[in-house]
Amino acid sequence: MLPELTVEAVHWPLSTPFRISRGVKDAADVVVVAIRDGARVGRGEAVPYARYGETTASVIEQVELARSAVAARLDRRQLQSLLPPGAARNALDCALWDLESQRHRTPVSTLLGRTPLSAIHSAQTVSLDTPERMARAAAQLAHLDLVKIKVADADPATLIRAVRSQVPRARLIVDPNESWTLELLASLQPALQEARVDLVEQPLPAGMDEALLGFESRIRLCADESCHVAEDLPRLRGRYQVVNIKLDKTGGLSAAMELHASARAQGFGIMVGCMICSSLAVAPALHVARDAEFVDLDGPLWLRDDHAGGVTRRDGLLQPPSPALWGGGLSAATQPGDTAPRHAATAT
Repeated sequence: MLPELTVEAVHWPLSTPFRISRGVKDAADVVVVAIRDGARVGRGEAVPYARYGETTASVIEQVELARSAVAARLDRRQLQSLLPPGAARNALDCALWDLESQRHRTPVSTLLGRTPLSAIHSAQTVSLDTPERMARAAAQLAHLDLVKIKVADADPATLIRAVRSQVPRARLIVDPNESWTLELLASLQPALQEARVDLVEQPLPAGMDEALLGFESRIRLCADESCHVAEDLPRLRGRYQVVNIKLDKTGGLSAAMELHASARAQGFGIMVGCMICSSLAVAPALHVARDAEFVDLDGPLWLRDDHAGGVTRRDGLLQPPSPALWGGGLSAATQPGDTAPRHAATAT
């Protein structure tokens, strides 16, 4: 029997709205790919992102381009040249990793030559709101090691101070989502230093990185929208000190591991992030995040419901998901428990 591909859109309502400088989300709309090979089913999840010109329909259309290749036993190496970096390739690449894990009855961590995953410190995000509401949200996070703050260009210093007042010991990431100018970044240096901010993520719009050349920031700068794959790194030197690796940008775990190795070799610090997604998307990202300096994988924690056996936060640490969810070397016939989405998906 030849491998069979299925692809579907899944809608995950959030427990509370998620606000950034570009807008508000009240649900995570993801694309899930499954590759069935006999009793084995490898799965991968990706998040179409409008910032990169992606929609649910366009990602599904891209995945469909690989249908005949999947039937001909597409492997991860072939996939890298079949599709460009982005959400579609991410879903397929992660499904192939999951399937390979099941074929060898070996966890992905072992395939990567690593020890099993363990709990890690991951940021929890305080989404953009009024200073009072952000302070109240931050007060619930005072026990965490790392907190991320979403801001825009309207009085970000006040928002940062409001959050810092409630989390006096946490490391802080400030994320303007491309909404600042170089002039604003420069003027905020004293406030950022006073608040003991550890990292500013993508302050300027991608494409304006040249303005950062020669700018001496008192706080380390992280490239997010400006960094997708390893080939982006040379033009980021002298502008950013850290890069944010997201599987939806790299096009899967394979390219994310390549970016991680290249960034380390070129002297960049590592952050690993995600979109608002389910634990099926975060499970592979944890393999990149395990030795990152900054981890921001709280996407599933914003959902009203998640997969059974998904990631959880306990004792301030993000706990890895059940091996049955993804990459644990267990086939569909041997997976214990229910890992299916708790909300109906629309099959395509």
